[in-house]
Amino acid sequence: MSENIATLPRNASSGPLVRLDPVVLILTSAIVLLGLIMVTSASITMAASELNEPFAYLVKELELVAGGVLLGVLAFCIPTAKLERLAWPCLILAGALLLAVLIPGLGHVTHGSRRWLRIGPLNFQVSELARVLILIYIAHYCVRFETALRSGWAGLLRPLMLLGVAAGFLILEPDLGAATVLFVTGFGLLFLAGAQLRWVLATLVLGSGALTALTMFSSYRMRRIISFLNPWADPYGSGFQLTQSLIAIGRGQWFGVGLGASVQKLFYLPEAHNDFIFAVLAEELGLAGVVITLALFLALTARVFIIAKRAQAAGLKFQAYLAAGFGLWLAVQAFVNIGVNMGVLPTKGLTLPLMSYGRSSMVVALAWLGIVLRVHHDTLTSTRGNARERTA
Repeated sequence: MSENIATLPRNASSGPLVRLDPVVLILTSAIVLLGLIMVTSASITMAASELNEPFAYLVKELELVAGGVLLGVLAFCIPTAKLERLAWPCLILAGALLLAVLIPGLGHVTHGSRRWLRIGPLNFQVSELARVLILIYIAHYCVRFETALRSGWAGLLRPLMLLGVAAGFLILEPDLGAATVLFVTGFGLLFLAGAQLRWVLATLVLGSGALTALTMFSSYRMRRIISFLNPWADPYGSGFQLTQSLIAIGRGQWFGVGLGASVQKLFYLPEAHNDFIFAVLAEELGLAGVVITLALFLALTARVFIIAKRAQAAGLKFQAYLAAGFGLWLAVQAFVNIGVNMGVLPTKGLTLPLMSYGRSSMVVALAWLGIVLRVHHDTLTSTRGNARERTA
């Protein structure tokens, strides 16, 4: 026993102080690099015409990536156990942000939506940060009230009410896309935590009914649905964006028209470097580029869930739900964005994670990845610590 104890400091110090997951780093770097290439290609003509600087959006995107990496490093430095203790303050901050953006004079209006807070020269989309803060609390709830969550409707109702209130604030901006992604991600996390299937199905029915009602009683949302069902009925009006996206995707065929050779990005396809960057990618890189892009997102999502599973096996439930929350968000938002680009889903103002010129989206996503990497680090540290205790 004494010999084992004596060797503990040497064994503990022999390993790396920081344990990062190389697979996550490689996959994330590949997605971000591909995004930088496509943002440059999709925006170069517009930037040259409007800003007299062809690489203006590339420079801005590089700054956002650098800022996101810095915040990711800072997030990595926060122990996940401490983050769990901050769950309530995170929820309060999320509520304050969602409320503040609706206050005239604080919230900044762009394209008819009040989604941004102006911080000096920067506009920050509060829904991006609020989503992470709310999901941190949901992960905390899944651990603290696990028995109630697994036992019946009451345990599921409280977090669903919270998600409903948060979604309501987002709809007031209005931002139905962000509200839908938040609710689906939070709901998926509760299901992974053990919510009973019958209550899950009941909630799905109620949620679908509420979403249908919101659409039916909103004229502009109904126009989006109509243009989604038949965009060719008004190809130069309500269906313009979707028809241009479909034309871009169709032109790509097997191997694309060539990097930089997109026609649709030449002032035909609105938001080509942002919400519809996938359409430009499909046009320039073809089906081959689409398959590679989907494979990268699927691989990153799968790897994050592996990290979550390992944390769960190590007894770190909160950490497991943190990682799973990111994996769910990544899969849901990527699916919605790609679905919109391909005409499978109605138009939503959502970016393609880690690829689009999304400003707040890019920064927050990279910061959230820092938390996921911290989960991996804490899992390995906990596992090795438990192994040393068993040896002793």
